[in-house]
Amino acid sequence: MRRWLTAVALGGLAALVLSGCALPDGVDGDLTDDWAAIGAPVSFTPPAGTCHPRPVDIGYLSSYQPVDCGQTHDTETVYVGTFGGGDADRTTPPAEGSPSMRAARAECDGKVNEFVGGDWRGGRLSLSVVPPSSYAWEGGARWFRCDLVETGGLDNPDVVSRQQTLKGALTAPDGLAYGCFTPKLVKDDIDQMQPVSCTAKHNSEFAGIWTAPDVPYDAFRKDDARTEKGCMGVIATFTKVPNNSDLQYRTGWIFYYPSEADWAAGNRGVQCFLWIDGRSLTRSLKGAGPGALPIN
Repeated sequence: MRRWLTAVALGGLAALVLSGCALPDGVDGDLTDDWAAIGAPVSFTPPAGTCHPRPVDIGYLSSYQPVDCGQTHDTETVYVGTFGGGDADRTTPPAEGSPSMRAARAECDGKVNEFVGGDWRGGRLSLSVVPPSSYAWEGGARWFRCDLVETGGLDNPDVVSRQQTLKGALTAPDGLAYGCFTPKLVKDDIDQMQPVSCTAKHNSEFAGIWTAPDVPYDAFRKDDARTEKGCMGVIATFTKVPNNSDLQYRTGWIFYYPSEADWAAGNRGVQCFLWIDGRSLTRSLKGAGPGALPIN
């Protein structure tokens, strides 16, 4: 019945036109010229400042389920950047470890450091760069996410669930920044770095990050002398003692390498720790000067 009534209505309109009768005000008789043009499709771009139940390696839209950062979550998107230049013309997302992903990692490093209040590698944090899926890339997506998680510690990379943002995580008094430690040794090897208050007895302290040169990972791992020299320079700056041949008689050192996967992704940061053998400390040695680190 509805289809028949529509036909009659259109027939009546045609009769009005043919008979020369005037159309109502605002009606020009053209049924298509007032339709708005359909705009170009816009691909989805995730916003920064969102938190997520689980870490991901690839940003599939089907698994995108952000939660409020005040709710329980595992990861936080601190910043969202854009692949530009020649990358925008690619037919697939850049591969892990490629120059494009390493450039994105460097951009993430800077933005995340601003967000947490220091080099993120100086605390219980882990950063990952999340590209869009290949399907999203085909649809025009060119973004990458800088996702940050809290970890269990130097020797425990497990993700720790949170109910608050990581903003300022390295500057808060009870934040995630590395401080003082008591190393547990098995023979001559570090088995575990046990974190303690710097006012409690300890004999090791985080001094900072040394940036290793951009060389193959195997070559980096084989050159302990270069890494030692780099970390000793970091320790000298941290404690404000001369960086000369006497430094080895003032303090020992411990360093943690980036993993091979992190190295491939562009992380060149070595975590450097001073180590006092044979005596305990009950204070931080930051800026302490030569008097606190006598030559032995």
